[in-house]
Amino acid sequence: MTASQPWTVGVLIADDDPLVRAGLSMMLRGAPDIRVVAEAGDGAEVLPLVARHTPDVVLMDIRMPVMDGLSATEALRGRAGAPEVVVLTTFDADEHVLRALRAGAAGFLLKDTPPEEIVAAVRQVARGLPVLSPAVTRRLIAHVADTGHDRRRARALERLAALNDREREVALALAGGRSNAEIGALLHLSVPTVKTHVSGVLAKLGLNNRVQIALLVHDAGLLDDGE
Repeated sequence: MTASQPWTVGVLIADDDPLVRAGLSMMLRGAPDIRVVAEAGDGAEVLPLVARHTPDVVLMDIRMPVMDGLSATEALRGRAGAPEVVVLTTFDADEHVLRALRAGAAGFLLKDTPPEEIVAAVRQVARGLPVLSPAVTRRLIAHVADTGHDRRRARALERLAALNDREREVALALAGGRSNAEIGALLHLSVPTVKTHVSGVLAKLGLNNRVQIALLVHDAGLLDDGE
């Protein structure tokens, strides 16, 4: 890419249905700022294709043979410099979706999402923003049975104890669905300072994105206390 060429978002499509891949590819190729760099028919193909083509975003089907999208997401997001992952699913209130978000996926899209929304979501995650609202996160958690709730809450509280008071306030506000500007107004901070605190929270907790912060706060049972 030269200085005169605009930046484009590289996308890898992973789905075992060739018709779905073809439809997504055709849809994304219609956007001038998006390029489909590769397609995978199985989760096992994702990691080598990512290494070869270095996409910015991976659209990942959950249910694939050999290696499913969950395992592929966990393996991918565990690597340094990993692309953002958006999970493709048929059901939004699904424990598999929640597991993918915990693994570091930036969000999920239903397979019947309108084309323009899929394109917008790809652009959004490429900028480092999640593609699901805190309201959707709450509904997802509420609909998925969590047999290890007490143990997960204890672990989440222990992890959040690593934050200082200001970082904890930022994490609670973020989990409540506030933007950086809204957090700044609430806590009387500049937006750059909020961004610095969010980066600090991610680093201290060993997380990849804001969605994971929100999930951890939910797990700890702190959201209602912080709202």
